[in-house]
Amino acid sequence: MRCALVAGTAAWLPACSDVEDSAARAASDIARLDSTRLAGIVRPTTTTGVVAAMRAWRGAVCIAGARFSMGGQTREPEALQFDLAGMDRLLRMDPVARIVRVQAGMRWRRLQALLDPHDLSVKVMQSYSNFTVGGSVSVNCHGRYIGESAIAGTVRALQLVTADGSTHELSRDREPALFSAALGGYGGLGVITEVELDLAHNTRIARTVSAVPLDAYPDWFRVNVLGKGDVVMHNADLVPPDFDAPLAITWSRTSAPLTDTRRLVPEGLDYSREQNLIWSATELPGGDALRERYMTRRLLTEPRVIMRNCEASLDVASIEPRTRRVSTYLLQEYFVPTGAFHPFIARMRAILRAADADALNVSIRHAAEDTTSLMRWADQDMFCFVLYHKQRSWQDARAVGWTRALIDAALDHGGRYYLPYRLHATRKQFARAYPQADRFAAIKRDVDPDNRFRNLLWDRYLASP
Repeated sequence: MRCALVAGTAAWLPACSDVEDSAARAASDIARLDSTRLAGIVRPTTTTGVVAAMRAWRGAVCIAGARFSMGGQTREPEALQFDLAGMDRLLRMDPVARIVRVQAGMRWRRLQALLDPHDLSVKVMQSYSNFTVGGSVSVNCHGRYIGESAIAGTVRALQLVTADGSTHELSRDREPALFSAALGGYGGLGVITEVELDLAHNTRIARTVSAVPLDAYPDWFRVNVLGKGDVVMHNADLVPPDFDAPLAITWSRTSAPLTDTRRLVPEGLDYSREQNLIWSATELPGGDALRERYMTRRLLTEPRVIMRNCEASLDVASIEPRTRRVSTYLLQEYFVPTGAFHPFIARMRAILRAADADALNVSIRHAAEDTTSLMRWADQDMFCFVLYHKQRSWQDARAVGWTRALIDAALDHGGRYYLPYRLHATRKQFARAYPQADRFAAIKRDVDPDNRFRNLLWDRYLASP
């Protein structure tokens, strides 16, 4: 495929890549478990370039950013993939009002470098800084931020290019239904090209680590985290084989001297030690003892006072495998109302142990109710259980049964499961978790009547049976 499209009034954008063979069109994601043959890839650098490409190509379209989703959410067979990595410019910043507007392909780490000189921080994002802003909005991500919900609550406005090539400026006041649906819409409604966000102050934070009895954790969390006005971030880690001893990690505002004066974690560091440690803990005899000695004990004993931006600029390479040829690391996530903590976690532990799932850890987070997005996963305050697990690259089918059991456990307790991961859920489970999908599908029919915005997620759960 060869095409050149107008981008702006004075420049030409090569909107479609030259494709020499089928291998060049085999698109995958971070999991590296499968691939999809594309029609081609377009790499626009402006909204105008996106519009031109949409009007020049009349077939199916899918959208990719950093490609951290794990189940085909960025892929569709024989579709034109919009790779937004080149759309990473700062468009506007108001340090006084704490507002920023960026192109959707910008990664959090680049945005942090722009914000830090103004002592500003991203208000809500994932724990790692490698993701794109647009991708994070498309999956309606969350982090460890106390008192906050999903990222949807921090989005002031966004720009969306729809199937007919028109550009929509969306907010809570302008086309609010489409705005709400695009937040967590997984690229099903159009290409998000710009995002405007509320920001927070960059503050000095100190880490405290506590070993908390599992039965006591909800009450402990309510008193020591929600009940403290100075807490910025919190999570509690559960580790195998019993998942019964939460290690609660809390970051609170402080005036204590910094133990690490770096403003941001430098890019491109060597994480081979961390990667080898995770491999050893999961592959070698005595791995649990290694984890306890070199990971848990260090957290318990090492004082740490840093800037918020430093903790928010972590690199996902630090928890990645050295290679995915033999094994791959995957995420799953479940959300349950805070009152269902004990019954859900009892079922989760039983399921993981019975399946002999190779779980590296389960991280417990908290999210406030999401009142903004349509396809919300938090219709009330939720505990979030982020499961990080390892599996042989050829054994994906083995995880289907126990994943569906975990989904049922969350649903049976009024909860949800998260959509950016492997597509193991049944259509019935999806419908139970996201009853708003009918309304989402109706909005999609209005703005995309020919179903041009496609990916494997929406093919599986929105297509007619």
